[in-house]
Amino acid sequence: MAATKTAPRKKMTTGLRPLGDKILVLRDEAEGRTESGIYLPEQAKDKPQTGVVQAVGDGAINTDTGERIPLTLKKGDKVIFTSYAGTEIKLDGVDLMIMNESEILAVID
Repeated sequence: MAATKTAPRKKMTTGLRPLGDKILVLRDEAEGRTESGIYLPEQAKDKPQTGVVQAVGDGAINTDTGERIPLTLKKGDKVIFTSYAGTEIKLDGVDLMIMNESEILAVID
């Protein structure tokens, strides 16, 4: 596969702290062309199911003991998530997703 150049991504300027077991993910950009070199219009691009964790909450609360259950993810983890995961939001012109940690399928090393 040939490497493709992508436009630089915008950085978040406003802080956003997810609550509980929620995480904030910056979805990877959709591919602009196929492996054979055909350029795709915006409507034909599939939304990737991968992204980078931007922030994590404090963890869920155990209802029996009242203690916090820490999250296994951390800022900077590259993750794979389910197709219909999370809620899409726009913050400072950047498209982000807020989702539960349980919607994450794997961490990419």
